[in-house]
Amino acid sequence: MLHTDSLESLSLEGAWLTIGSFDGVHRGHQAILRQLVAGAHAQNAPAVALTFYPHPAVVLRNRTDPFYLTSPEQRARLLGEQGVDVVITHPFDRQVASRSARDFIRELKDHLGFRKLCVGPDFAMGHNREGNVAMLQRLGDEFDYSMSVIRPIRLKREVVSSSRIRAALREGDVKIARQLLGRPYALDGVVAPGDGRGRRIGIPTANLDVWQEQLMPKTGVYACLARVGERLLRAVTNVGVRPTFNDPIAMPRAETHLLDYRGDLYGQRIELLFIDRLRDEQRFPDVDSLIAQIHADIRRARRILRVKLSH
Repeated sequence: MLHTDSLESLSLEGAWLTIGSFDGVHRGHQAILRQLVAGAHAQNAPAVALTFYPHPAVVLRNRTDPFYLTSPEQRARLLGEQGVDVVITHPFDRQVASRSARDFIRELKDHLGFRKLCVGPDFAMGHNREGNVAMLQRLGDEFDYSMSVIRPIRLKREVVSSSRIRAALREGDVKIARQLLGRPYALDGVVAPGDGRGRRIGIPTANLDVWQEQLMPKTGVYACLARVGERLLRAVTNVGVRPTFNDPIAMPRAETHLLDYRGDLYGQRIELLFIDRLRDEQRFPDVDSLIAQIHADIRRARRILRVKLSH
């Protein structure tokens, strides 16, 4: 899979193309990608996904809160796993937002030579979102491409969407997020030095330096799977500010205890897969009470993750 941020570097012919933010690469996105990849490869044509960074909502609505479900690198990897051959992470700013749909389609045609455009029914692009499905179908006559409009995927009668996943994560409902994504929600980061409190109480934790623009689940304690290199391990993860220690942390952070692991993790990259929520983060009257609760969390996580790893 080729990942680029430049249309100028590409000169393709006969591509099948999809365009969108694809934040999370959730089950709705996957339905579009399945049709894109199957159709393109049946014609020995490249399957191309054009996406954007920053997200248009970040630029146009001046969002500054942690928002993304996936980093650009995570998203590109997930798109590649769906069979996409070329991922274009196009820079997005107000100048791009002001371009007409027709001008952007012309540029895409020049560099990608696309013959098929696959989108969802609510897709729109260009200045003031003028390039809706009806307009893009008309442009297809001018620029010699056809369109496939893929029906949305629903879960419990509601359309699967990135905004619905964000809402679930803000409530700490990682099980619903997992159903919408078609896989567990993931955070990854490099293990950074902490203050060593976990090790001093006999429950060492890895403090993850995660991408600060990515949305964290609601503060609390979670049963997770942790990918460390080629290994998949059970873990208990705290997302929060550690109120028992009165830590003056402005933003929540992720600290994880890997079950049955011994070794130095500093500098290693860990990917956390959120399986279930165990409890809210809470303040304990003393460290002994905290330790007792952590051991209870570990026992419960083992039960949950034993079932997960046995299937």
